Amino acid sequence: MKSENQFELTVKNLSISFSGLRALSAVSFGVRKGELFAIIGPNGSGKTTIFNCISRIYMPEEGEIRFGEIDLLKLKPYHIPGLGIARGFQNLALFSNLSVLDNLILGRHSLMKSGVLSGAFFFGKALREEIQHRQKIEEIIDFLEMENIRKEIVGSLPLGLQKRVDLGRALAMEPKILLLDEPVAGMNVEETEDIARFIIDVNEELDVTIVLIEHDMGIVMDIADRICVLNFGEKIAEGDREEIKNNPLVIEAYLGKTLA
Repeated sequence: MKSENQFELTVKNLSISFSGLRALSAVSFGVRKGELFAIIGPNGSGKTTIFNCISRIYMPEEGEIRFGEIDLLKLKPYHIPGLGIARGFQNLALFSNLSVLDNLILGRHSLMKSGVLSGAFFFGKALREEIQHRQKIEEIIDFLEMENIRKEIVGSLPLGLQKRVDLGRALAMEPKILLLDEPVAGMNVEETEDIARFIIDVNEELDVTIVLIEHDMGIVMDIADRICVLNFGEKIAEGDREEIKNNPLVIEAYLGKTLA
């Protein structure tokens, strides 16, 4: 049962400029625990900038970002994964010359705790930890139906499967909240349906909160619980699917017509 009042992620009055150009202007929203929350808007409306602020790649000029009670703006970028915040990228940041398995294992990096000595000689805690990490990776491979490509070099795979590997690597971090930036961009219909199904499964079966940036309005309207709409760096609407698809500001700024 999804909470009706608990915000796992809170963005309040977020503002940032680049070379004098306002990218975000006092943007606020909250994401409830267990929710599948979508952020939409035209190109250049500030969607990915929000993710970059959450990930601490950018430092906003004004505003707050909280993960539960934790003030993310007081943290360094390398602290964010340890909190349980993982991210999938629009432009894949995979190691294309490594196998699917190796890419997934690299997603466990922030969870590896054994010291240099035990790691170098591979005994005791390091050995036990390696077994645990491998078991988790096997669960992800099974969950995302990647058994037949586990040993394939990522760069040799079609885009749809590379996107699945990117999702798997994010899941390897055991996230509480997952930021997905246009996960179906460039895919064909079959690949899009596969990724949409996996996103729903991650949200419902693994109980992971998801914040989704996506241009495919069919996907957004099919799977999102609530939607935030940006235009020129400002929030112009927020609500459930019915509210958004019938909002005249949204139709004028982005959709161009009422969605069926």
